[in-house]
Amino acid sequence: MGNAVKTLHKVLFKNAQDMNDVPCESVDLVVTSPPYPMIAMWDVVFAEQNPAVEEALRRDDGCGAFELMHRELDKVWTQVYRVLKNGGFACINIGDATRTVGGEFKLYPNHSRVLSYCLKLGFSALPEILWRKQTNAPNKFMGSGMLPAGAYVTLEHEFILILRKGKPRRFRDADEQRRRRESAFFWEERNEWFSDVWEDLKGAKQNNIDKAIRDRSGAFPFELPYRLINMYSIKGDMVLDPFLGTGTTMVAAMAAGRNSIGFEADPNFKRHIFHRFAGIVDFANQQIEARLRRHVAFVKEKTKTHGALGYINRHYGFPVMTQQETEIFLNELRRIEIDDAIVKVEYGENVSIFFVKGDLERKGKLLPPLSI
Repeated sequence: MGNAVKTLHKVLFKNAQDMNDVPCESVDLVVTSPPYPMIAMWDVVFAEQNPAVEEALRRDDGCGAFELMHRELDKVWTQVYRVLKNGGFACINIGDATRTVGGEFKLYPNHSRVLSYCLKLGFSALPEILWRKQTNAPNKFMGSGMLPAGAYVTLEHEFILILRKGKPRRFRDADEQRRRRESAFFWEERNEWFSDVWEDLKGAKQNNIDKAIRDRSGAFPFELPYRLINMYSIKGDMVLDPFLGTGTTMVAAMAAGRNSIGFEADPNFKRHIFHRFAGIVDFANQQIEARLRRHVAFVKEKTKTHGALGYINRHYGFPVMTQQETEIFLNELRRIEIDDAIVKVEYGENVSIFFVKGDLERKGKLLPPLSI
């Protein structure tokens, strides 16, 4: 893994509008989900930053409040653009809001407002992802039931904006090229991850979060940042989350062998964040093992219908669809060291999750057969 045998992760408990701690063009990828303007649970957050937000809501000026809230987010996007390297990506999970203000129910299009400002900064927009968080609740339809012109389409999706700073990234030196090859994803993962609609991700459960922070948390599931980190960065890269919340992006960065920085304005999140970090070794290795198991299951089905695959991964010895997958290597986590707000993670350089005669063997213990 070269210079990614160890990764470093730093949490800064301050507002990300001030990122003076982060040098210009030092970040490879941003993955984040900000507070959503015009969602009532975050009114207080925005009002604390600008009292005019509360005054606008009191006057039933929904459009004015919407714009004031976004101007606070704009300060963060400006910093994000500054710290990103040329060729780096920003992946922003943002949902639109529906709300009744002054007796009028309407949509507040957060995703288009964020996108508009980021384009002004100089970002290039790439195809976005719709994260469909559908619900089967019997009362999910809004409005006047079956009567025309009075009902409203149910809002069951959020957006993941994909933005790039500058032209496509170049991988020039031998170390970067090697890390890129090891960071490849499986063919079947590519087909799933790079779809523009994600329907298989469930929202994160909030019942394990302290009541003191639950009302100010909109945590996304681990799989969301984990996918994005694997899609848009390589091992050893620096990942930033300016709205760290419960720490999910940083957990995903640790699991993927990336470095990370996170900003969180609310210090009440600290205990929960570092409690999650303490269990990262077993959790991350379970995710790695699950990815390998899913690939072997895919190979079993593929070979039944299409015959033997054309390539072999040189680290694990299992078949893969393409030559680009032959150097995939998922480094297992070995140990973690927590010192105040800084976390160091050490990884294994040798394969200890591996396949022998079609069986998955881990740390000397033979697991259920996965013969292919």
